[in-house]
Amino acid sequence: MTFAAIPLTLYPDIFPGPLGHSMAGRALENGTWSCAPVQIRAFATDKHRTVDDTPAGGGAGMVLKADVLAAAIDHVVAAHPGLPILAMTRAGRRSRRRASASFRRVRARSSSAAGSRDSTSASSTPAPS
Repeated sequence: MTFAAIPLTLYPDIFPGPLGHSMAGRALENGTWSCAPVQIRAFATDKHRTVDDTPAGGGAGMVLKADVLAAAIDHVVAAHPGLPILAMTRAGRRSRRRASASFRRVRARSSSAAGSRDSTSASSTPAPS
């Protein structure tokens, strides 16, 4: 059995980096594991291949655009069904399923609330031109 690592990154040239040396490097050469980084920028759709944006609500720094990252993830999942996804937080801790399930519940509530507001407001407010 082999291990396949498919990191999504803006800097694919840094892989395998230090993992290409010593015992891990020999295992990589022998095919015991593989490292096939995916360039996130390849999934950007605009002219400048933009992958980041300012954070919602302002603040310092930049965040990855969700549509670009989602397209990259969908591509890898379609190419490698059943491959586990390890999502990391910005602090480097692994994201937990419980947190993402909580996010889905909040998102579902806000979507249903927005849908009811939209149907109510659509009949009483003219569409912008």
